[in-house]
Amino acid sequence: MLLFNPHNDQREHADEMTRQLVEKTIAFFEKKGLKQIKEDDQAMLWYDDFLDFIKEENVFATMLTPTGYGTDDSRWDMGRIGEFNEVLAFYGLCYWYAWQVSILGLGPIWMGNNEAIKHQTAQLLQDGGIFAFGLSEKDHGADLYSSEVMLHPQPDGTYLASGSKYYIGNGNCAALVSTFGKLADSGEYVFFVVKSDHPNYECVKKIDTSGVRQAYVAEYCLHDYPITQEDILSVGQLAWDSSLSTVNIGKFELGFAAIGIATHCFYEALNHAAKRSLYGQFVTDFPHVRKTFTEAYARLNAAKLFALRAGDYLRSASDDDRRYLLFNPIVKMKVTSQGEKVVNQLHDIIAAKGFEQDTYFEMALRDIGMLPKLEGTEHVNMALNVKFIRNYFFDPVDYPEIPRRNDIADDSYLFRQFTGGLAKIRFPDYRLAYQGFDSTNVAIFREQVELFRQLLIQAPPTQEQMGNIDYMLAAGELFTLIVYAQLILENSQLYQLDENLLQHIFDFLIRDYSEFALQMILNHNNLPQQEGIYHSMIKKPAQDKISFESVWKQVIGLEDTYRMAE
Repeated sequence: MLLFNPHNDQREHADEMTRQLVEKTIAFFEKKGLKQIKEDDQAMLWYDDFLDFIKEENVFATMLTPTGYGTDDSRWDMGRIGEFNEVLAFYGLCYWYAWQVSILGLGPIWMGNNEAIKHQTAQLLQDGGIFAFGLSEKDHGADLYSSEVMLHPQPDGTYLASGSKYYIGNGNCAALVSTFGKLADSGEYVFFVVKSDHPNYECVKKIDTSGVRQAYVAEYCLHDYPITQEDILSVGQLAWDSSLSTVNIGKFELGFAAIGIATHCFYEALNHAAKRSLYGQFVTDFPHVRKTFTEAYARLNAAKLFALRAGDYLRSASDDDRRYLLFNPIVKMKVTSQGEKVVNQLHDIIAAKGFEQDTYFEMALRDIGMLPKLEGTEHVNMALNVKFIRNYFFDPVDYPEIPRRNDIADDSYLFRQFTGGLAKIRFPDYRLAYQGFDSTNVAIFREQVELFRQLLIQAPPTQEQMGNIDYMLAAGELFTLIVYAQLILENSQLYQLDENLLQHIFDFLIRDYSEFALQMILNHNNLPQQEGIYHSMIKKPAQDKISFESVWKQVIGLEDTYRMAE
């Protein structure tokens, strides 16, 4: 089974240390219990106990230190990093947040050329330190061009840093805060580190948010903070690349967090519904409830298949193969939004129960909506995806097949990745992914895909349409779903997915695709030929009762397989 279950965690860990760290993390949260997690959440209590555990077990030090800087077990392995995202979010997004923003804060350090800081960081991780990423500002958000934090040169060759950053996780106690700014004299971009306990560092306030209540989201201000060359991570192009490349890594983490939240909600909703009797029958006996559960289960499995496969491409990336730059934004925008959709579907089933303060579900409802909106909105990532359409469909190139990447490896390329050049990124023929499948719904979806390609050839967007961001974002939904399906197909073979579950996954993919095509008709001005092709895209999935019953048996078979201890 693909879904994480703390009571029966049978996923293949590549090494003993990773297995032990995951097991210890599960044990920490299970011992803490749901009641205490919820009490801490409602009190907005800073999680010292969690950070003490991280320090005692060297969790961050082992998982977030590249090879060569830490212990023998230390490496930057996106496989186990993704897995740990899921585990932390399963118990609470606030715990994941401390991990996530540490990853972001470490990015510019490991990507920079300051070796002394790298070794200092490795020791700080060993000491239990957490980190922060000082990028966004109150008035400009993540608009890097408008960054107002400045390093002012001094006669002795040092600098004084001034300015403030806003919405910065761990900004209250980070061992180092990687801060993005500009050199006041030249305007060049620069990344440098500051310490949160320095007298010239002011943690202005905690920004209270509806989600991740226990986390500390800070505004901080630098008041002529003294900076030397020893504090500078990168300057110029490297600083710019470090900012965008760090966000590329961060996007990947968000998808697994959504999967972790939605999985816990799935167990809680199923356990509740299967034992609740209404009108003389259990809630899970109602046909519409069964339909909603099976669709939520299919969406959750599909999201995880895509995220895992995107991870294979991320771990296999090189200067010659940068396909991850398409797949990562889809993990960010599609997997996170699918996690949110699953939680909403489950909420429709359990209704008022989901608002009760002693449930995990109540916390998840507040947290899950944050994920599609972090590391760039869905629209920002959709605009990025659209740039890949031409090469994806019309300029195929042969690549060696990417295997399932659950091997032990330090994914050090991610600290050398460069930005730009998206128009040069190539892909193999997307139709290869459909070979060997005889599922009726896979075939129907393939017809929808070919209609999109036909649209691009026979009636491509006009100059006016291409200049309309709303039109291109809507069309991008169709393209994104095509890529989403491709990686699901690839991974369904690698994980030997049940054929009935695959049939059910493509049931909702066909319906989603039809809905996006309908929106193109209803909301936008199209040429007559375009309108005709969009109409042709609207298709109905094959109704397969045997497939449905098979998937429902998988769903109901999960009843009481996980229930968190109070």
